[in-house]
Amino acid sequence: MNRIRIGIVGAGNVAARHAAVLSSFPDVEIAGIADTVLDKARVLAGEYGVPAYSGHEALLAADSLDAVYVCVPPFAHGTPELDALSLGLPLFVEKPLALDAATAEKIAAEAARRGVPTAVGHHWRYLDVLDRARALLDGRPVRLALAHWLDKIPPVGWWPHRAMSGGQVLEQAIHVLDLARTLVGEVGEVHAVPSAATDGQEGDVDRATAAVLRFRNGAAGLLATSCLLGWKHRAGLEVQADGIALDLGEDELVTHTSEGRRVERDPGHARTRVDRAFVDAVRGTGDDVRAPYQEALRTHRLACALTSSAGLGRPVALEDGDG
Repeated sequence: MNRIRIGIVGAGNVAARHAAVLSSFPDVEIAGIADTVLDKARVLAGEYGVPAYSGHEALLAADSLDAVYVCVPPFAHGTPELDALSLGLPLFVEKPLALDAATAEKIAAEAARRGVPTAVGHHWRYLDVLDRARALLDGRPVRLALAHWLDKIPPVGWWPHRAMSGGQVLEQAIHVLDLARTLVGEVGEVHAVPSAATDGQEGDVDRATAAVLRFRNGAAGLLATSCLLGWKHRAGLEVQADGIALDLGEDELVTHTSEGRRVERDPGHARTRVDRAFVDAVRGTGDDVRAPYQEALRTHRLACALTSSAGLGRPVALEDGDG
């Protein structure tokens, strides 16, 4: 079997997760790993016996690649994607797409112009329990959605700083925003209220956010986030339709009806499936990429609208097609 050669830009925890999955596929070869911190690239590359590079430019120039994974912090998106696309390479990008909407829009336009396969790491779309939730909601439109991401500050130096992470809504809660779009529909207007960092707290990202979402189909939504805790307390989406309430997280689906409560565990294959779907798209043997770049851009616009609303102190409308 011919193996496709994939280069990975970034050597952090997310890149390491993808490298572990990709290396388990018999039809994939990791060609090299690049990071601006060369020692980090060397450590991860050493696990797979591949070259390490001090930047994505050297990775792109050094080897004949079939596809590129971009797994970098929010502030580092933009140039790696555009440089890979300039070579006509298929592109897998980890969320969030960028710090802002403009950078992501530029990448999306170039990806569309090039016509190459793309995918974004919204792996929650591959949960078995999401498929089950869809089946349970069939014929019953969601009327209320309650999204939450109640967590800690991740142990990386850039995260508490707005100019590097973009804040919690963009960097973490975007997963549940994508889930809300998937299960409920597109959002027409948002109004976010932030709780800013206080004296003595590191960085300037908001420590909590509460927001109202008005869906285009008439459903109402709420988003609650916080990074005040020392653990991941709760992350998921609760939806209510006629006669049913569903609480969906990365690990399980809890169903409430008049007949009682039922818990279904997810088997945990989503992180593998998201990579397998992209590899199959690159090989031309599959068509199961559930969040290509253009689709993920709609979720990114929604997250950016919430961030903008929190900063402006007023509602923000999304244009038709924005998400």
